[in-house]
Amino acid sequence: MAVRPHDAQGGAQATQTAQTLVLASASPRRQDLLAQIGVTPDVIAPAHIDETPHRDELPKPHAERLAREKAAAVAPDHKDALVLAADTVVAVGKRILPKAEDEATARKCLKMLSGRRHKVISGISIVLPSGKQLTKSVTTVVAFKRLSDADIDRYIESGEWDGKAGGYAIQGLAATYVRFLSGSYSSVVGLPLFEVGGWLNAHLKQN
Repeated sequence: MAVRPHDAQGGAQATQTAQTLVLASASPRRQDLLAQIGVTPDVIAPAHIDETPHRDELPKPHAERLAREKAAAVAPDHKDALVLAADTVVAVGKRILPKAEDEATARKCLKMLSGRRHKVISGISIVLPSGKQLTKSVTTVVAFKRLSDADIDRYIESGEWDGKAGGYAIQGLAATYVRFLSGSYSSVVGLPLFEVGGWLNAHLKQN
């Protein structure tokens, strides 16, 4: 059962029964993040779309497009619900880093991130029961320390890179590599809670 998140203005939690909330993602990290603000999706319905970047597509439009397409793909099966989707992209300059599906890709990403700043962009999108869709993105700047071969080997051995955009997860061992972060930490994990919480407070209506 979905509940409204904490009221940032009043400081109290409004635990009201809400309309159906569908999370268009199988990510346990996003479920955990929603739980931090007192929200449990009623339905988990992962969207299956082609996530390949379009030719010359920049990171921010890419993240927003994927979030929008994920929400739109799931919404027709849940017409009376609020559908929430997200996509997180790691970018160095205009280059979108891949999700690391093997050690070689993870190692390449980590070497590229070593000693430099990069951007983590989370696109978020909701489809309301009315059919209206809202989409935005949140950009966070992250800087890694210069990684030694031993640092990279240790991270590869941890397995935390598997399936992660840019080859790392900030909520694990990679936290020891972050020397600077400007923006939303929760967005780097996978969901910008300030923005999502605002949307849910505005659009999750009490039955």
